Formats: sequence, C-alpha cells, structure tokens
Amino acid sequence: MTAQESDRILAEARQSLVRQREGGRRVGGRSIGQRSAEVKRRHLARKAARMAMAVAVVLLGAMVAGLVIDGIGFTGLVVTFLAIVGALWFFGTFPRLKVPDLASLNSGDVRTMVGRTELWLEAQRPALPAPAVGLVDQIGVQLDGLGVQLEGLDPAEPAVAEVRRLVGEHLPGMVESYRRIPAALRKEQRGGRDADQQLADGLGKISQEINEISRQLAAGDIDALAVRGRYLDYKYGDGLEETRQLAAPPKDT
Repeated sequence: MTAQESDRILAEARQSLVRQREGGRRVGGRSIGQRSAEVKRRHLARKAARMAMAVAVVLLGAMVAGLVIDGIGFTGLVVTFLAIVGALWFFGTFPRLKVPDLASLNSGDVRTMVGRTELWLEAQRPALPAPAVGLVDQIGVQLDGLGVQLEGLDPAEPAVAEVRRLVGEHLPGMVESYRRIPAALRKEQRGGRDADQQLADGLGKISQEINEISRQLAAGDIDALAVRGRYLDYKYGDGLEETRQLAAPPKDT
C-alpha cells in the first residue's frame, strides 16, 4: 500500500468517527453486522423462552400447592411473586452471551463463522485506536455481504477455504497481535509507523481484499479467486509478523 492510499484510509476512518460522534456512533453492545446481530437475537430469544418457562413452572407450582392445601393465602402470593421476580432476574441475566475465542472463529458453516468473527471484533473495539474502530465497523458490513455470497458456493471449493482463512484467521490475528503490544510501545516508531498506524493500514488492506473478493464472487470468477487466495498467507502473514515485531524490545546495537 502506498503512502497516499494509507493516508486516504486513515482520513476516511477519521471522517467515519466524526460522523459517528455527531449521531451515528455505535455504542455499547451495538452490532457491527447483521450476522452478529442475528446471534444476539437468538440468544435473547432463548433467554425469553427460559423466562417464560420459569414463570409457568412457578405459577403451576403455586396452583398445585393451592389445590393441595386449599389455598396459599397472602403469604403464598408473596412467595409466588418473589419466586417469579427471582426467576425472571436469574434467567434474564444468565447465561451471558460469550465472546467466541480466537481458535473457534474459523469453524462451523459460513454463517456461523461470519457471526463469530463479528462478535469477536465487537468485543475488541474498546481496545482499538479510533481509525481502526471505523475500519472494523466498515469490515462488519462487508462481512455480511461476503457471507451471503459464500453460502451459495460449494464448501469444498479451495477458494472458499482461502476466504475463510482471511476472515476467520488473518483478520482476527492482526487485531489480536495489536492487542498484545504493550500500551507503552504502541507509539514507538518502527519503519516510520507506530502500532496504531500499522493496524489501520492492515485493516485497510483487508477491507480492500474483502471488497475485491466480493467483486470476483459476484462475477463468478472462482478460478481467479482461487489464484488470488494463494497470496493471502504471504501478504497478511508478513503484516502479522511486522505487527508482532513492534511488541519485541529493540535490539541493542
């Protein structure tokens, strides 16, 4: 990537951050993509089902007790009410939605992989510099479209495996490498760039790569995609290595 391209990506990220602060900013647990939002909706639906079942069990128990002892009285009503409140609190709080671990991202079908990757990226956003946050949000939108395209392909296609590695391994690997760099070292210049700039550059490259892959998938050019996939390890493997080098103390001369 040229210096001009790097500056353009950083400028676009800053503009995105400004727009978000002016009213479009995602906050809290907001999703960066439809797949992660779908995972959250399913989680909430299961919680709601457990809560409804718990309330039904408590009410059924109260009715059975009332029939057996000929009424539960005021004390029984209070106990039933407290039992319902406790059940709603417990099943509304637990189990919590777990952030997928890094090793599990590139597993399952394409829909699952994209959803897990988006959830994992959302959890990392608070630790990322502002330009990288804008790029992560942009990549989330791209992953939704890419996931839809991949669902129509044979999972045995070599190109699909390469794309899965880009999304499920190289992308989160780059972010994880940055997070492992001590905060005190992130502003140190190595090769004219600090860790924040290098992360933004790397995410910008991956965003461009996802965009190009989507174009090739839309054109049905699977052969070209397979050829392109052979370069992913080389390109992003080097990027990850450069990021890891930032975490290493400088050698004495």
